[in-house]
Amino acid sequence: MSNEAEGGCQCGGVRFRLMAAPRRVYCCHCTECRRQSAAAFGVSVIVPVDGVAVLQGQPKTWARPTASGGSLVCAFCPDCGSRLWHKAADCLSVKGGALDTVPEPTAHIWLGSKLDWVVIPEGVERWDGEPDTE
Repeated sequence: MSNEAEGGCQCGGVRFRLMAAPRRVYCCHCTECRRQSAAAFGVSVIVPVDGVAVLQGQPKTWARPTASGGSLVCAFCPDCGSRLWHKAADCLSVKGGALDTVPEPTAHIWLGSKLDWVVIPEGVERWDGEPDTE
């Protein structure tokens, strides 16, 4: 996936563009990502903190504590509630489902929380918890 990929929320009220190529693409199996996505795992497209430009609308945010003691700022559409990205101290984790074209993940993380019936493909990087940062 190149930079300048676009995405948005379910109702179309918020649109954005990636301004940087993704650093990593993860499938995250942590309980928080499963709840937030209402799915077996979430897809996280990691870009620099300034790697997203809002083209239309204005996301709202709220913050939650992380397992490591930090804080995660979560951006979402104020109308339909679709999650768009999370902001950590050093990066944005754009929600894969919010992108018009979803890149293929190269790693699965938080496998210690994975649902038993999810099969991880051969050849992808695997982490029981949080991956090492680059």
